[in-house]
Amino acid sequence: MRDPYEVLGVPRSASAAAIKSAYRKLAKKHHPDSNKGDPKAAERFAEINSANEILGDEDKRKQFDRGEIDAEGKPRFQGFPGGGGPRGRAGPGGFESYTFRSGGAGGPGGGAFEDILNSMFGGGMRGARPGAGGGAQFEFDTGGIGLDLDVNVAMSVSLEEAVKGGEKRVRLPTGKELNVKIPAGVTEGQQIRLRGQGESAQGHPPGDLLITINIAPHPFFKVEGSDLRIDLPVTLYEAVLGGKVRVPTLGNAVELSVPKNTSSGRTFRLKGKGLPKAGGTGDLFVIIRIMLPDGNDAELEALMEKWRDQHPYNPRSGLG
Repeated sequence: MRDPYEVLGVPRSASAAAIKSAYRKLAKKHHPDSNKGDPKAAERFAEINSANEILGDEDKRKQFDRGEIDAEGKPRFQGFPGGGGPRGRAGPGGFESYTFRSGGAGGPGGGAFEDILNSMFGGGMRGARPGAGGGAQFEFDTGGIGLDLDVNVAMSVSLEEAVKGGEKRVRLPTGKELNVKIPAGVTEGQQIRLRGQGESAQGHPPGDLLITINIAPHPFFKVEGSDLRIDLPVTLYEAVLGGKVRVPTLGNAVELSVPKNTSSGRTFRLKGKGLPKAGGTGDLFVIIRIMLPDGNDAELEALMEKWRDQHPYNPRSGLG
């Protein structure tokens, strides 16, 4: 994986706020739902989320900057305690090859030393071969280094589940099913990491399961950042005479006082009835939509004809 700073397009001196802003812009731009015709969109989206996993976490970012973990969040080899052991040099592909000097493959303790190294590196060390000066040179088999055992899956949750949290069952590509705890306040594109629930391979620790959250469209709420919008149907007489109307929210329904002579499209703001955000809660914007009764109503038609003749007006006069 590429350097996470390069993936998010930010300098190493970037603030946490700048990193968060860059992540949100890129996640929105490259979200698979917005790029359904692009087969590589999911791959770019996963790379963006993985970069944010490192740089969006203060501790992981420090570990990465110190060279303790790589771009995938996996520990780097830091050498042997006490400064002894092998001497490293860069080899093909950017990996390091390590040379061990001993008294010869058949020398005192030679076999035991090889066994110890094999146990330390999961059997990933090749046998000894003669080195310069009659010593024995050991080479590591790097075929398994960098093996990606992480599994990426998408999970769709309702808006209510995203706000309140809960538990949901997810099915992995292997057919295995897991119950996943959804934290309250989860957002679109956010990832949940389950350690050790990825793929496995002999001689390697198991990978992680990375679950990307998708928030399903709501039947009547529209999400705009931390705010919500809803079209509220009202009757003709409620719009003309005014009154109290019931408005659904993500919590309990509330009553809204509609003033007399309210036009369709008028918007009312209910503070604190939106989605959780840093330092508070968003708002709910209620848009009035005047709805006429179904079917033909002769009495209403007669009333409107009388009104038209006695009180004519043109709401489109400003349109030219």
